[in-house]
Amino acid sequence: MPTVDEPDFAHTDRAAQSRLAKARALAGFAWDRGIDSAEVLAFTDAVARKFARAAGVNPPGSGETWRVVAGLLDEKAQWALRNPDHPAAARAHRDEKIMWVKPPITPW
Repeated sequence: MPTVDEPDFAHTDRAAQSRLAKARALAGFAWDRGIDSAEVLAFTDAVARKFARAAGVNPPGSGETWRVVAGLLDEKAQWALRNPDHPAAARAHRDEKIMWVKPPITPW
């Protein structure tokens, strides 16, 4: 924990702006692939790092950014329900979801 003499750089205005920019890029990448907020929050650390790199973003250093991503995805999902015919509601790369989110295996 930072002391009074040591500022908490992770929570400055600049850090918040950077976190939001990174979260927007990650949320857009997830949205296009049909990945929802619960699925993003369930990523393992290894999958999250790989996902961020695939999105062209340095992997976030904390779960805080991923929680912002989840919030943005929830907001976009609500917006898409209200605007289903808008081009931004489409998900361009749904077929790539399987690369990040594995469906549960049904026992036979």
